[in-house]
Amino acid sequence: MTKQSVAVIGTGKLGELVLSGLLRSGWPAQQVLATTRRPERAAELAERYGIRPVLNLTAVTQADVLLIAVKPQDAGRLLDDFGKKVPPDKLVVSLCAGLPTSFFTERLPGGIPVVRVMTNTPAKVDQAMTVISPGPYATDEHLAAVEEIFRPIGRTLRVPESQQDAVTALSGSGPAYLYLVVEALIDAGVLLGLPRDVAHELAVQTAVGSATMLRDSGEHPAKLRESVTSPAGTTASALRELESHGVRAAFLTALEAARNRARDIAAEMTAKP
Repeated sequence: MTKQSVAVIGTGKLGELVLSGLLRSGWPAQQVLATTRRPERAAELAERYGIRPVLNLTAVTQADVLLIAVKPQDAGRLLDDFGKKVPPDKLVVSLCAGLPTSFFTERLPGGIPVVRVMTNTPAKVDQAMTVISPGPYATDEHLAAVEEIFRPIGRTLRVPESQQDAVTALSGSGPAYLYLVVEALIDAGVLLGLPRDVAHELAVQTAVGSATMLRDSGEHPAKLRESVTSPAGTTASALRELESHGVRAAFLTALEAARNRARDIAAEMTAKP
């Protein structure tokens, strides 16, 4: 597939992750545009990546694919500025957590395809989990174009849009949960008498190795857990304590809270005039 020109509209943390991933994967710098609100940020991006920062309206008219990576709260104002000026041959990709594709189709000329995407911060090391959902005008060809953009920075998966809020809660926010777990393991190791640098290396490599086994073995996590757990052993004792403190229930409650917040964002934005 011929690489299309891409504009990253909104180059904060998320937008820059996608921008850098595109360039690392071999996307020609002359086919990557970026927009930002601050001139000093534009200069920084131009120097760091050799790309051409442009105004929003320039991006809209020149790029084939418009990746909208602003905060959800800013999406309405952004679309008020240029939404009705988007040419009919463009593909709009939203990375705005919580916002449905209908939020965009209502503010764009009729028939423009919109694809909703949720990715995560491991994009920085090409290990992202990117989940893609089509809006009403998006075809398989549009989805394939979006996969071409995101596949080099990790794995991609297609789901119905109705599942995207759950995706946001699980994999979109998921790295933060895992970092918290590793942080807790490090602190526990220090409490048990390990030097902090030793505890850090042990916890991080254990997390990396365990994640790699989960991905590459194809085994259910319960089976892998059981393979580490000997009857009446140290692991069994530790797991009993985790269960007694409601770790599973805590994760369930946490993900429900994240899912509900995604829904609240959509409700708040769609309620605005």
